Amino acid sequence: MTEASDIPRDVLRSAIELYLDLHAHPELSGAEARTAARFAALLQQHGCTVTRDVGGHGVVGVLRNGRGPTVMLRTELDALPVAERTGLPYESTAPGVMHACGHDLHMAAVAGALMQLSRDRDAWNGTVLVVGQPAEETLDGARAMLADGLYERFGTPDVVLAQHTAPLPAGSIAHGRGPLMAGSTALDVVIHGRGGHAGTPHLTIDPVTTAAATVLRLQTVVSRESAPAEQVVLSVGSLHAGRRGNVIPDDAELSLCVRAFSAAALDRVTAAVERIVRAECAASGCLKDPEFIVTGRSPVLMPDEVLTGPVRRVHEELFGPHRVADWPASTATEDFPWFAAAADGVRTAYWMLGVTGAQQWRAARNGGPPVESNHSPGFAPDVRTALPTGIAAMTAAALHVLNPSRIESPRGERTC
Repeated sequence: MTEASDIPRDVLRSAIELYLDLHAHPELSGAEARTAARFAALLQQHGCTVTRDVGGHGVVGVLRNGRGPTVMLRTELDALPVAERTGLPYESTAPGVMHACGHDLHMAAVAGALMQLSRDRDAWNGTVLVVGQPAEETLDGARAMLADGLYERFGTPDVVLAQHTAPLPAGSIAHGRGPLMAGSTALDVVIHGRGGHAGTPHLTIDPVTTAAATVLRLQTVVSRESAPAEQVVLSVGSLHAGRRGNVIPDDAELSLCVRAFSAAALDRVTAAVERIVRAECAASGCLKDPEFIVTGRSPVLMPDEVLTGPVRRVHEELFGPHRVADWPASTATEDFPWFAAAADGVRTAYWMLGVTGAQQWRAARNGGPPVESNHSPGFAPDVRTALPTGIAAMTAAALHVLNPSRIESPRGERTC
């Protein structure tokens, strides 16, 4: 196993260069062409057979090393529509676009792990799949890659590994005990009114007031229709209607997301959303039914217990128990669970990677500014500490599965 301090300088230098380049040139979901090309070139340079444009801009690298299990290392390519305000010398050069969720760090860590595995083939047997997934932020990319034959074309993995940046001290990681992230449903809603002159509102059916009433009423789904102990979130993130103050528009559009820790809760809350929207439209006298478009759905992220326990112990041996924490279930969401749901017998391990620098962490604990979290314009991982830790954590987890002298294949077959 490789501790962060043991990573060869050339590996770390290459991973840092990749990170800095990706951070400065972020691309939104579905537009990750440059990112995919950069990532694919590095994988090919270090021995992978690379295929591009899988399920969009998806990248798949295959590194074979004899008989043994197949381990998939998954990372994401896309950035967010956030204007960066970090002041870093490698700040985003794309206006209004930023790697505010750490996907650039994820890619660099996976690339570093791949470099380690490629040069140390005497330590393992099997196949490493490196998957650069597009469109994670819109919850489209995992299913798109699977629908494009990811497992049929490149082999069904025994194990899928991933990690995600988190506002924890850099150099630490955290594993969950039970659900790690919530499942989610994302919806776009269109409310149809009848537009007209703002000075004669009685001749219109104002979709703005209907939308406003809908947003307020939707809050009761959590506060009055869900048990207080049930973790449910319903957020309206976007409301668009009209362009001028003196014109009542024909339509109003809402974008919202529902998050919960069971499929039943997601279905119940989503049905409540539709019921309330229809009722508010009826109360306003809308002449046309509202439209509902499900733009994304993701299951609850529940890493495999049989795999997670040993991977956690590997990390504790590597970093020390004091650097491996527990992660409480979070109502953040992501589409990683589809990789386990797509085929029987696929086990997953997923952990959180701390990225907050020591100075910022101490200042926040002493009453200073709060730690910058994911999706914030000020999100700035301490790359010097977090990236080596991420490389080491991913490499060690992969070797735990691929080393034939230590374990059996997760499918119950000997790996030698």
